[in-house]
Amino acid sequence: QVQLVESGGGLAQAGGSLRLSCAASGRFFNNFAMGWFRQAPGKEREFVSVITWNLGRTYYADSVKGRFTISRDNAKNTMYLQMNSLKAEDTAVYYCAVVRAPIFATNANAYDYWGQGTQVFVSS
Repeated sequence: QVQLVESGGGLAQAGGSLRLSCAASGRFFNNFAMGWFRQAPGKEREFVSVITWNLGRTYYADSVKGRFTISRDNAKNTMYLQMNSLKAEDTAVYYCAVVRAPIFATNANAYDYWGQGTQVFVSS
């Protein structure tokens, strides 16, 4: 089992920044990927970004490309999402997740473990 705990959410103004963290613990695998998703009220869960753990390769949704940066600290078993130039439409609950393969999975159904989510609210 893998436990994921997100933190760093909160309130930001449009144009501002927030940094989310996802701390992982428990049983790890030889190679895997971690992703960020978000879900706004009344909408489906949406892919944001993913990073392969060993090589650190990254992939982003078009909606966040150039504004968000995903990274990881292998020693701390922690993944980050630096969010800059925030927009009101970035308002959502943000979730981190693990998929047991080093792939750019954009479908939430591919992921095996999920955190509880952290709320991000961007005021316009």
